[in-house]
Amino acid sequence: MAFAVTSAALIVVPGPAVMYIVNRSLIDGRQVGLAAVGGIEVGTLAHVLAAAFGLSAVVSTSATVFGAIKWCGVVYLVATGLRTLLTVPAQVTAGDAPMRARTAFWQGIVINLMNPKVALFFLSFLPQFIDDRAARPWLQALTLGLVFTVIAMVSDSIYAVGASALRSVLVRGRLLMVIRRWVSGSVFVGLGVIAATARRANR
Repeated sequence: MAFAVTSAALIVVPGPAVMYIVNRSLIDGRQVGLAAVGGIEVGTLAHVLAAAFGLSAVVSTSATVFGAIKWCGVVYLVATGLRTLLTVPAQVTAGDAPMRARTAFWQGIVINLMNPKVALFFLSFLPQFIDDRAARPWLQALTLGLVFTVIAMVSDSIYAVGASALRSVLVRGRLLMVIRRWVSGSVFVGLGVIAATARRANR
């Protein structure tokens, strides 16, 4: 229960994942926004599995592995942001969805999977709630990680639904075009900058 409460308090504070979900929901609507949520949570599950079986420790202590993951993520995010900023979007209506749900889903996975800060978060956060004297501590870590993922899915879905509800208003006000290009592009570049600032945990 203590872990669930602490996780909820951390999750509701908007971070890079929420920025991406809100961005997709505002631009492409509820279905695409929820697909982005699904992708983000699949990426979270991958980090949970890595933390449970000790792979996060390798990422946090190996400069080569950490750097490779970090800079692959940085290049992907910044390149996507710059491409968005340099592309003039087509006019859309409230019924249009410029991005496919499948694309948003896979993009969400990549964004969360390529963010080494998520791996470092689980590596430093989960051990505080694990009884190392009990049998199978990896199972405890896996269970707590699943609890975190479920809470995150609920919170992120609320963000997606809430943001998508504003889409029709933005379309009528012609602001969606600005958001699709300048806000969306800036969000991706910003996510890249955030990923670039990630540092390895001290040994």
